[in-house]
Amino acid sequence: MRRLRSFKPLLALLALLGTWPAASAQDVTTLRSRALAATCANCHGTGGRAVENAAVPGLAGMPAPYLVEQMRAFKAGTRPATVMHQLAKGYSDAQIDQLAAHFAAQPK
Repeated sequence: MRRLRSFKPLLALLALLGTWPAASAQDVTTLRSRALAATCANCHGTGGRAVENAAVPGLAGMPAPYLVEQMRAFKAGTRPATVMHQLAKGYSDAQIDQLAAHFAAQPK
């Protein structure tokens, strides 16, 4: 009986590790989205919330389809911009979708 008690912490750790890959995959996706969105912070504000009276819009809480449409227009050069058309060309369509989903989920 005494030996079994010494294994309880190990068994608990193994039980946690059994759920680790699923949680880790979600954490990795979240971290990648945050890292990608951090590239927008210089102009659009931390978390996509621009400062008051900023020349550029905040992105937090905007509908994802609208953000995707605008980013793809910047990327194609069909929407006028100062630097966004150059920046947007650096993102894949999957990254644009990921950015749009991230900012749409943020509170304004």
